Amino acid sequence: MRVKRGKAHLKRRKHLLKRVKGFKWGRKSKIKLAKAAIFKAGEHAFADRRRKKREFRTLWQIKINAACREKGINYSQFIHKLKINKIGLNRKILADLAENQPEIFNKILEETK
Repeated sequence: MRVKRGKAHLKRRKHLLKRVKGFKWGRKSKIKLAKAAIFKAGEHAFADRRRKKREFRTLWQIKINAACREKGINYSQFIHKLKINKIGLNRKILADLAENQPEIFNKILEETK
């Protein structure tokens, strides 16, 4: 007796098409194009999870720099003085303080001077 694999085949295709729902053109309905689209989407997702970290660090640096320049010091000097004074706050926390709690950020700036 031969083994028929129709159910497995349909299940695999159905799962594939469910993952490409919302894609444009034939990529949402044609199996060959859908497979390529999923592969490419996975590559982008993998790379962008790493790119996201870079972009956030850049954003935090911009926020800290803007807050520092209002007080007459630039970003690189501020970070250097933080390291000299052994103040162990990361950029994420510093950017949040600069944006939401400027009085605390100003105290940190005074501490570095």
